[in-house]
Amino acid sequence: MLQSCSAVRLAYNQAPELTYWWLDGYVNFSEAQSSRVRADLARLQQWHRHTELPHYAALLQGMEQLAPGPITPEQACHLLAQLRSRLAALLEQAEPAAAAMALSLSAEQLQHLERKYAKNNADYRRDWLLSAPKEQQAKRYQQWLERSERFYGPLDEPQKDVIRQHAAQSSYDPHTSYAERLRRQQDALQTLRRLVAEQATPAQAQAALHAFIERSLNSPNLAYRAYLQTLMQEGCHSVAATHNSTTAAQRAVAAKRLRAYAQDARLLAQETELAAR
Repeated sequence: MLQSCSAVRLAYNQAPELTYWWLDGYVNFSEAQSSRVRADLARLQQWHRHTELPHYAALLQGMEQLAPGPITPEQACHLLAQLRSRLAALLEQAEPAAAAMALSLSAEQLQHLERKYAKNNADYRRDWLLSAPKEQQAKRYQQWLERSERFYGPLDEPQKDVIRQHAAQSSYDPHTSYAERLRRQQDALQTLRRLVAEQATPAQAQAALHAFIERSLNSPNLAYRAYLQTLMQEGCHSVAATHNSTTAAQRAVAAKRLRAYAQDARLLAQETELAAR
């Protein structure tokens, strides 16, 4: 199967089913809800396939063209902004279906969602809040190293030192991130419970979910917004510094992978028949 379809294409074509099971883990869909969610996810992917994948192909092609040379933090941030705009488009397209599903949730399903949040929070506390700062720093270094090596291939020690330095200087604070995580979860629960209790109309539900998504992407907590902006700027500098530490051969590997991803996106956009099955 992988000889005729790359791992990226295979994963994309399975995305509606994988997304369904991920969502089901949060709310435990009923049989009727299950059929509707699967149909909505299939329609969303069909839209994404024809509308969004060409944007991704163009973005990846632009990244490929940048790969052979050095890049600036500003260029890295521009790429990030483009990705965020594509995410915003996807969320906006999903709003009507999400609003309809929100109105069908039962009290038991909302309790299931709350328990799922609690379990995820316990995992986060174990992984981040209960570990020493040195352990947190080592974990962030390892995460960045693994992502970089998947892209460029094996890095040498001086290149790894670049990543270590940025991990050591990062402003990331798991407690700040955890507090915002809790705020978003409570916001979600309160929004959903209010919609169900008030028997909101589909239009009201969509407006409420749109506002919730906006609060999730742009927190009402101004201190958190400033913190996130700092992290994003640091991330852009880390991306640029890591890329600029690589050799011509490593950049060629990255360019080849970007070219393959762009080709995957173009091919997926054309797979109408497969998507309709």
